[in-house]
Amino acid sequence: MTTSSSVKGQARFAGLLYALMAALGIWAELFVRDKVHVPGDAAATAARLAEHETLVRWGLAADLAMSTVFVLLGLAFQRLFHPVSSRHATALLVLVVGGATSMLAKLTFQAGTLTVDDADLALLMLDLHHDAYVIGGILFGLWLLPLGQSLRLSEDFPSWLGVVVLVGGVAWLADPVLAFVLPESLGLLRDLIAVPTSVAEFGLILYLLIRGSRS
Repeated sequence: MTTSSSVKGQARFAGLLYALMAALGIWAELFVRDKVHVPGDAAATAARLAEHETLVRWGLAADLAMSTVFVLLGLAFQRLFHPVSSRHATALLVLVVGGATSMLAKLTFQAGTLTVDDADLALLMLDLHHDAYVIGGILFGLWLLPLGQSLRLSEDFPSWLGVVVLVGGVAWLADPVLAFVLPESLGLLRDLIAVPTSVAEFGLILYLLIRGSRS
């Protein structure tokens, strides 16, 4: 039988992995790719890639590390919630592995920018990486659904936390649809949809790190 101290320790470990994954992903996306990707301007993008080649390589390393940590996080959550619902815990792990695989696949576009000499091709690769990043939100939203349901069913966590994560998962699923169906007119709506995803994930990270579990 799992003790309350064991659950709290597992939860805090999962929170630590989640925080590390978030930090790696945010740095790679906002402080690396946003620094070199100039949408619609191949010459400026190529110039920035040449100027910040080392930074781009470190960004790739951060994404590789993030994908690895994501799988470890899935394993940690699977262990934590298997006693609650083996079905949801298994679904969570399968979706995490799928999400991590998609992360690694899209990195081939970013890696390609370091090997091509054509500015237009480099811009195309970063554009494709961006699109793949948005599409990947589907798998990221899907894995939050069994996680949210596991939190909701568990006696070790408040049910409201599970509901918040479920809402965040649904918002993740909606974002790629809006991005490609109505890319211009619903930019503000996409920003609004980002709010529940951020609240869900960062709220969960803080809860796991600070409280661990409610027992």
